[in-house]
Amino acid sequence: MIRVIRQGWDQLSIYLPVVLMGLLALGTWWLVRNAPMPQLPAIDRPVHHQPDYFMRSFSVKTFDATGRLQSEVQGDEARHYPDTDTLEIDQVRMRSVGLDGRVTVATANRALSNADGSEVQLFGNAIVTREPLPAKPGAVAQPRMEFRGEFLHAFTNTERVRSDQPVTLTRGNDRFTADNMDYDNLDQLLQLRGRVRGMILPGTTR
Repeated sequence: MIRVIRQGWDQLSIYLPVVLMGLLALGTWWLVRNAPMPQLPAIDRPVHHQPDYFMRSFSVKTFDATGRLQSEVQGDEARHYPDTDTLEIDQVRMRSVGLDGRVTVATANRALSNADGSEVQLFGNAIVTREPLPAKPGAVAQPRMEFRGEFLHAFTNTERVRSDQPVTLTRGNDRFTADNMDYDNLDQLLQLRGRVRGMILPGTTR
């Protein structure tokens, strides 16, 4: 009996290292599988220039505290880009009404506006028109004014219009062309640069 037990132990001792190695490998695999994963540092993913929302055939209006219409923006389609917080509008039409009641209309094939609408770039057949303002007590009449070009850069808060490309300016019956322009409505200052040409008709209201 003792001999049989010894022979059995001898045979078991031969396979014991293999069994222990198997158990060790199994235990290692179980630990790796169930151990918590280390927290990897967050990777800053690059923000792509992709729109996060669309508007189609839209019209957006803004009003002041008294309910007076201040501005309206219409377009075929608008796309908002979160990386630059800008709004791109196809076939845009913008209309604003000043405190004096004077209406300004801007149209273009495409517009690019910043977040608060204080800066708008107009691309392709860009036209900005300020309707005439009749004479009032203490103020002279203001003739119709129109800017045309393939690019116009409008600053709504400061009432400025700029362009680094050829433009055509029409004021009443007068007409001017230039390679670039800077117009400041608040200071009533117009700067035309480059090849400037003008046609002033007699009897034009100024």
